[in-house]
Amino acid sequence: MKAAIEPTTGSTRTANLVLATWVSAINFWAWNMIGPLSTTYAGDMRLSSTEASMLVATPILVGSLGRIVVGSLTDRFGGRTMFIAVSLASIVPVLAVGAAGTAGSYPLLLVCGFFLGIAGTIFAVGIPFANNWYEPARRGFATGVFGMGMVGTALSAFFTPRFVGWFGLLTTHVVVALTLAVTAVLCMVVMRDSADFRPNTDPVLPKFKAALKLPVTWEMSFLYAVVFGGFVAFSNYLPTYIKTIYDFSAVDAGARTAGFALAAVLARPIGGALSDRVSPKYVVMTSFGGTAVLSGIAMLQPPPDLWSALTFISLAVFLGIGTGGVFAWVARRSPAQSVGSVTGIVSAAGGLGGYFPPLVMGSTYDPVDNDYSVGLGLLVVTALIALLFTALRLRAYEPKPAEGGPS
Repeated sequence: MKAAIEPTTGSTRTANLVLATWVSAINFWAWNMIGPLSTTYAGDMRLSSTEASMLVATPILVGSLGRIVVGSLTDRFGGRTMFIAVSLASIVPVLAVGAAGTAGSYPLLLVCGFFLGIAGTIFAVGIPFANNWYEPARRGFATGVFGMGMVGTALSAFFTPRFVGWFGLLTTHVVVALTLAVTAVLCMVVMRDSADFRPNTDPVLPKFKAALKLPVTWEMSFLYAVVFGGFVAFSNYLPTYIKTIYDFSAVDAGARTAGFALAAVLARPIGGALSDRVSPKYVVMTSFGGTAVLSGIAMLQPPPDLWSALTFISLAVFLGIGTGGVFAWVARRSPAQSVGSVTGIVSAAGGLGGYFPPLVMGSTYDPVDNDYSVGLGLLVVTALIALLFTALRLRAYEPKPAEGGPS
């Protein structure tokens, strides 16, 4: 599918950025179809805490690793083609998850959840797409706005349990699948690649190896694994956490999880915009510091509903600012011809960062004291390590790739 090229004008790039953000949102919704229903599945199928955690974590793993390939393909085929391809490829897994859940089969749901991870690869498409549309001075803003597509997790957390109550489990998945199809058609008709896009036709494997040799890839991968991994982990596991600790219903837990995800989504462009004005280093350091403090407060199990809500929403804000800051840093430091490859690897690291925490939370949960302190304590330690790494190892200002290349 050959991507159309559009001259760079203000209205055109705004329209393309808005559409790209919507494509991301609906694919994030699809990616997060299991998380909001995890407590329902656990009850109906009598799953252990570890089994329920595996169910939540499996789509995260596939969506993360798949970003490496999708990022490199975006360098070659352009964002428009890949937005269409990922949206269409996600339709069957969404329907399959609905069918498996209706059948009440845990093994089948686990397998279908594996392929549901395809929807999670969408993030690796949007960052290079937005970069091509905006000049370097505004790429923090552009990637931050695109990152608001994470709102799909909030939409899923809020609406998926309600849709299931209103329409039934399978019909809910059909609705999301149809929305993916409509979105793909909209991209075919409206979306265009920037005139600044230059296809990188080098084979994927050499591009991947070249990206791995860049220090920026490893440095940003570590930082993003903490901030985005924390966001993904909480967005998917928070319904289970809230129901277990505070005994809310699946619908109420979903509503509170939606508030967490929405706060992170709104904070992301703020982090990107701040990074256009000050060094991303200071934005990211603020994120890690806040994450450590709020995770420590969460260990104390603040009472519902006001204090627990303030704790987790504040945590979401710090994580959201960090995700915007890290990718503004990626856009600033990555060589233009390798943005997709670097983005794929960094965003994969972020997704992998979200894969392990649900497993850790499930395996370290203390049913006697109804306590998740071990898992939250590990997040505190990880955030502090990331803070020290950023403060001591990374420079506030880097030479531009065109001038000095990434360092």
